[in-house]
Amino acid sequence: MTYTGDVTPGGPADVRELPALTIAKASVGRMDNNAYLLTCRTTGEQLLIDAAADARRLLDLIGPAGLTTVVTTHRHRDHHGALSQVVTATGARSLAHADDAPEIPVVTSTLRDGDTVGVGDCALEVIHLVGHTPGSIALLYRDPAGAPHLFTGDSLFPGGVGNSFGDPAAFASMFRDVTTKLFDRLPDDTWFYPGHGKDSTLGTERPHLGEWRDRGW
Repeated sequence: MTYTGDVTPGGPADVRELPALTIAKASVGRMDNNAYLLTCRTTGEQLLIDAAADARRLLDLIGPAGLTTVVTTHRHRDHHGALSQVVTATGARSLAHADDAPEIPVVTSTLRDGDTVGVGDCALEVIHLVGHTPGSIALLYRDPAGAPHLFTGDSLFPGGVGNSFGDPAAFASMFRDVTTKLFDRLPDDTWFYPGHGKDSTLGTERPHLGEWRDRGW
């Protein structure tokens, strides 16, 4: 079946097969959080982005192949509610940006902008995006055979950047980082996967950057 990115809480995962990497997207919890299970198609190694909620469902998604790594995109509880249970059950290492790590229950190593996180033979680049939280990150997979794939947490959604909670300085920082580190660096066919809701591409959202800047949220 063709990947659409449309998932509902408690419903089935939607799976995208890239030449070297499989991406399974599932919605979990009462806040409709997206969790992404990435599987290297050569080695079978797996990485989970945001153990947000519903540990049992996430463990079922992970399956017998096990889990090597969990990356938490930022410190808000709805993105790590099942983290402790998943790490305990799988023995996976838990990674998060150093600026958010103190407020995340289990972190075994911290990340910085420009770091690389491996999942088997595939590599994810860590991109620090300050604004939604001090330590928010996106993860970039540059598919050698096609368009880039970008996991943006709560920093970028279809229709705008993430919530800056009425803080003009936080919005300015987030808008600047999203613009310079994502839109200015990556092509229009970059597919991005947010922390809630539907996916989009940078090309679809690019014409609206001025509108986002002017409205301030």
